Amino acid sequence: MNLISLQNQLDNLSFGILFATMLIYWIGAAFPKIPFLPNLGTTGMAIANLCMATLLGARWIEAGYFPLSNLYESLFFLAWGVTAMHLFAESISRSALVGVVTAPVAMLITAFAALKLPDDMQASAPLVPALKSNWLMMHVSVMMLSYATLLVGSVLAIAFLFVTRGQEIELRGSSFGGSGYRLTSSLGTQNLALDNAAPLSIGTSDLGQTAVLELPTMAATAALTPQRLSLADTLDNISYRIIGLGFPLLTIGIIAGGVWANEAWGSYWTWDPKETWALILWLVFAAYLHSRITKGWQGRKPAILATVGFAVVWICYLGVNLLGKGLHSYGWFM
Repeated sequence: MNLISLQNQLDNLSFGILFATMLIYWIGAAFPKIPFLPNLGTTGMAIANLCMATLLGARWIEAGYFPLSNLYESLFFLAWGVTAMHLFAESISRSALVGVVTAPVAMLITAFAALKLPDDMQASAPLVPALKSNWLMMHVSVMMLSYATLLVGSVLAIAFLFVTRGQEIELRGSSFGGSGYRLTSSLGTQNLALDNAAPLSIGTSDLGQTAVLELPTMAATAALTPQRLSLADTLDNISYRIIGLGFPLLTIGIIAGGVWANEAWGSYWTWDPKETWALILWLVFAAYLHSRITKGWQGRKPAILATVGFAVVWICYLGVNLLGKGLHSYGWFM
């Protein structure tokens, strides 16, 4: 079997496995009492991750350079990063519901790359002179990993907004320790302690976290069950951790890009559209982390910032390239 045939099989296999894994996670969320589904979903994501790593390795062997030279390769690298970050997030959250939101993201990326892109955009091609540099791996791979990490963190924040049903809920307590949740109505008429020390069903947290949630009405307090509150707190906490990992990667990638730009174009910063949107992306997530670390925000407000960041990641990654303008347009990948 030649490498091209192997690649064609691996990209379709990756899509098929991710599609099946997405359905497994969704069925597991609907029927949490089925015991084997969480482990089956995790296994599916791990196999898909391995398939995409093998695909990228085969292209590296075939072309002789790190496989980030076109949109097809970068999409699979992005999907590989999303599945890797999913496995990390799932391991620290101990919640299979992470896959409910991350599996569709990875599946849609692979579907677009394997099924939508024409054959000529999927084929390996010789590098243009500007890309024949060791900085291709050092800059682009770190940027793509930061995109994947920030996408996972952002989509978990979006899931937090969905779980809390758009209600004005602010987590005002410690992220760790304690024995339960304290719910405080904004009317100041009721306090309710909920013990979450016992493990909850699939999709909930047994981390024993403590939080104070301010609800605008007594009806809203009643609408959010202890399980939803535990899940919301877990999503908020894990989203924060994942974004906290993605932001340094983004910073390192931008710095490496500046060094490469100076080497290739004679200037560290040219206000190219890609550079400008990378700066906007950096500022959005800098604001997110600043609001949490300095201002002590938790819950809805930082989740909205992360949702904005989710959109900006896609603008920076694909939107700018669709315009076909700027110094980065030749690669249509970064």
